[in-house]
Amino acid sequence: MALTRAGVPFTLHEYDHDPRAASYGLEAAEALGLDPAVVFKTLMASVDGRLAVGIVPVTGQLDLKALARALGASRAALAEVTAAERATGYVAGGISPVGQKRSHPTVLDESALGFDTVYVSAGRRGLDLGIAPADLVRATDATVAAISRS
Repeated sequence: MALTRAGVPFTLHEYDHDPRAASYGLEAAEALGLDPAVVFKTLMASVDGRLAVGIVPVTGQLDLKALARALGASRAALAEVTAAERATGYVAGGISPVGQKRSHPTVLDESALGFDTVYVSAGRRGLDLGIAPADLVRATDATVAAISRS
């Protein structure tokens, strides 16, 4: 795993994924017994024509205008699922912010900094990783900004 190679501490958390789950992130929080506020989803967006990553709490939504602003761009739209899967090497619902095929500009919602550990997908549905927000920022070279809305 990319984090191991980089010497970044993390924990893995596996759970039984239900393909009928309405929200993969909320499913992970419930299955792992976590406060949904500490579970984050990784979303791919097209920002001024190039792919970027937004990491936001599963309880909120990605604010596309805020993501564009955080990256010094003028506009953003959610990426097509097939483009996101092709660019990251992961399947939708299991896209991890780390270990993607290529690195993409990444923005982590500032709410993550309020927790000792946050949980993000580890690369497949039913597997999350716990990581300190500062380590996630370092591992993904992320910008931290307010990019989530309720």
